[in-house]
Amino acid sequence: MKKVLKRDNRKVAFTKTKISDAILTAADAHQYDLKYKDVKLITDEITAEIEKSDAENVTVEEIQDHVVNFLKKYGHDKLASAYNEYRKERNKARESKTQLMKSITKIGVETDRDNANVGNNFSAKLLRIASEANKWHVLSTLPAEMAKSHETGDYYIHDLDSYNLTVNCLHLPTGRLLREGFNTGYGMINPAQRIETAASLSCIMLQSSQNDMFGGQSHPNFDNDLAPYVKLTRKEIEKDCIEIGVPASELKAVVERLLIKRVNQAMQSVVYNLNTMHSRAGAQVPFSSINIGIPDSEEAAMICQALLEQYLKGMGSGEQAIFPNIIFRVKQGVNREPSDPYYYLFKIATFVASQRMNPTFMNMDADFNKYWFDQGNYPSTMGCRTYVQSNCNGAPGGAGRGNICPVTINLVRIGIRAKKDVNKFFELFDEIIEQCRKQLMHRYDVLKKLKVKDLPFVAGQKVMCGSEDLTANDSIESIMKQGSWGIGFIGLAETLKALTGKHHGESEESAELGVKIITHLRNRLDEFKEKYKLNFSCYATPAEGLSGKFTQLDKKVLGDIDWINSKNFYTNSFHVPVDFPISYSKKIEIEAPYHKLCNAGHISYIEFDAYPTAETIEKILHFAYEKTNISYLGFNFHIRYCLDCAERVANETRAKSAEKLGA
Repeated sequence: MKKVLKRDNRKVAFTKTKISDAILTAADAHQYDLKYKDVKLITDEITAEIEKSDAENVTVEEIQDHVVNFLKKYGHDKLASAYNEYRKERNKARESKTQLMKSITKIGVETDRDNANVGNNFSAKLLRIASEANKWHVLSTLPAEMAKSHETGDYYIHDLDSYNLTVNCLHLPTGRLLREGFNTGYGMINPAQRIETAASLSCIMLQSSQNDMFGGQSHPNFDNDLAPYVKLTRKEIEKDCIEIGVPASELKAVVERLLIKRVNQAMQSVVYNLNTMHSRAGAQVPFSSINIGIPDSEEAAMICQALLEQYLKGMGSGEQAIFPNIIFRVKQGVNREPSDPYYYLFKIATFVASQRMNPTFMNMDADFNKYWFDQGNYPSTMGCRTYVQSNCNGAPGGAGRGNICPVTINLVRIGIRAKKDVNKFFELFDEIIEQCRKQLMHRYDVLKKLKVKDLPFVAGQKVMCGSEDLTANDSIESIMKQGSWGIGFIGLAETLKALTGKHHGESEESAELGVKIITHLRNRLDEFKEKYKLNFSCYATPAEGLSGKFTQLDKKVLGDIDWINSKNFYTNSFHVPVDFPISYSKKIEIEAPYHKLCNAGHISYIEFDAYPTAETIEKILHFAYEKTNISYLGFNFHIRYCLDCAERVANETRAKSAEKLGA
């Protein structure tokens, strides 16, 4: 009796009826008219062929080869071809499952730390295993052309593990939640009455929101939203001081001294909580961003200053705090010039950035920000770059809104395939833009099946715009119409090199072409926005890991191209390559136009070999914000400290901070 050698090396008895069943299943699936007598004839001949063999075992693949050959022998070529395609799809599915099992095994040993915000504990491993499993599930259910485009690297579907589960990111309506209170699932949290409570609740909001979503969470106007609770705390302190008999002549000074101390303690708790308060099943701390710098009151200015100073101190032993991402908004007449009332906050911010690489800086005088600012609507952003302001389906602004989900184009591949023909490039570019639109619309159709109860905090507590009139079993579709739908890009620099031989840092011609390319993308997205009544937006993708992923895929798909083979990653979004020698002023001038074009999010970085001075950062910001229309700027350098000497470093940092800030 022959044995069948299965793919997992098990041996089972040969059963000829399984051959008949497989042929009939294939015929039914493809509506192919195949008589049972023909099935029996083919099955008998395959069985006889197998029995003639001297081999002790026959493999599954050998049996399937016989099926294809005998179907063709008896004139069933169409069915043979369909059966062969089915085999390929099944093999692909099995390979995916095998890869999934390998990934799970690897995660069980140690979590892949491709994200510094992911731990290596039980919760983190469990989360990553679930993530890998759902990625496989989503890929297996996507339309074949979309799955192929993602897997081969024509474009990249972000956060595939969340494709059918939730949306991306959110600017929280922080002020309203603090005033009204909220429920995180186990009872109502009453409105805050003092600054310490408001600070703690602001962290709980970020954590609760992060549990519902896969992207970043932001306080879009943190200092102003928390300012009322400084006033309440001042009244509380004043009442206590009067009760214990503080003399009237000393009352104001004592109250202010105690108030500053409590505000600083509250902001210290924000820094500590956002680096230790885990979400997502205990696997990550929230990806948090806090926008500050345009205070409407002295109380808001006090919060702004305290947050910066507490971030400067770092964690308990002076370690670098990963979160929050702090965005300091710069505005002429508010804080930019020495004559401005809050210039001292700008000075503190530049000093903190020179030591901690944070905050980053946002230009409220860029024309696209000023347009909203002059209407009393303060633009905000996130450390992950998300920017939302305009809205084709409701009120503009950031609070209660975010990016629903993005997809990113491998721009370099299009540039290479165009073979230096710019007209051909734009033809191919239009094709992939349309594919990305279809991809986002497919995701829209998947996500609209979610109900409010699936996002219990951000939808259930009416945190997101569009959720105001929804009940637990309603679709979240009205919410999805309020957020942005981003199509991003990676590798403009390498794309230009493929088309012209030089990137935009090397050639004015290339610089002009670069702006033309991204203007084309923005124009197409504006057309989609008008036609489909969804907030399609242009996204300067921040995914550093994707820059390397696209490079590796292109090496496989495109074959030997010398200048790609020598690269480990493409340049992020519209940036000038980081290793290209260029002055900061020239880099800013080249990259500035893209900030206005990329209305779903953007940033430019200035790289330093060593710690910059606060004066250098201020000088660069003044140039950028006075001479160009650039908006969001960050400063990168290596932060160096010895973990074994953490306390000494902490003491030096505190002493230096106190001396510099006059604290």
